[in-house]
Amino acid sequence: MSPLPVVAGILTDPVGRVLVSQRLPGKPMAGRWEFPGGKLERGEDRLAGLYRELEEELGVRVTSARPLIRFVHEYLGLAVSLDIWRIREFAGLPFGRQGQALRWVEPAALSEIDLLEADRPILTAISLPDRYLITGPPFDDEAVFLTRLDAALEGGIELVQLRMPGVAPLSGLPRSEGKAEGPAAYRARAIHCLGRCRSAGARLLLNGAPRSMTQLAAEIGADGIQVPARYLDSLRDIRGARPSLIGASCHDAQELELAERAGADFAVLGPVERTVSHPGNRPIGWRRFAALVASTRMPVYALGGMQSEKLAQAWAAGAQGIAAISALWAPP
Repeated sequence: MSPLPVVAGILTDPVGRVLVSQRLPGKPMAGRWEFPGGKLERGEDRLAGLYRELEEELGVRVTSARPLIRFVHEYLGLAVSLDIWRIREFAGLPFGRQGQALRWVEPAALSEIDLLEADRPILTAISLPDRYLITGPPFDDEAVFLTRLDAALEGGIELVQLRMPGVAPLSGLPRSEGKAEGPAAYRARAIHCLGRCRSAGARLLLNGAPRSMTQLAAEIGADGIQVPARYLDSLRDIRGARPSLIGASCHDAQELELAERAGADFAVLGPVERTVSHPGNRPIGWRRFAALVASTRMPVYALGGMQSEKLAQAWAAGAQGIAAISALWAPP
């Protein structure tokens, strides 16, 4: 039996708060909060159904929306396909047309209210931006490196992955290939990047082995870690407090499944198209990318040959957005 198709919308007010509605008495899980929406009618277009549901529930007329995340959730013996959209523009003042209570909530406080369990993966998608910067060269010229980071942050980047190829674990910390001073140099680079990210309101993730990067992130106050595919098996071995945000680098269905089971919050998947930074890697293409994204509950960024102009194509394929080195790490 096919999952029951359900659409829901993420509406925000002018100050960025998110709208949630309370389930009415008599419904399963009455009294709990959820994102407004409902079931599609047989044969109904998903976007048309979203517009209809939000008008029936909230009395608003949606004029612009784009896909956010789509996944299957099972509860009470029923499989539901949740199709979540970010509402860009709407007309009218939302009110509970069916008698349900409404509430505007700060995004950071959504995890504190009694949301339906099915809505939990949506919180991560709401919290993540649509562009994810992966740092590129020059790695040996800190001044130029930080200048490029500053330019990216000024351009609106809100999530940064500090990636430095050729770095390997040594005494729990990374080092540059063949350089004994690597651990101290890497730590200093991370601290400098973190200060700039904080000033710009962006988050910084450290790329590398889970245990050593978790340790370093905790010591300097970084926001989380990005785990390369070769380290996914050891993601479960993190001791103590887990980072607040864990990304996983994946290339296929097996790695996506492993990352999700190990507790990753989101994934980067690719290469989708041929890429300047890794020209020898065979791309998976958009059709395969969409099929893989449909198999997971995590938000997934498209990687490989991405440009900001391809955001709409990425969203249509189910992506959270794009991750990139070359396109987002251009010289200032």
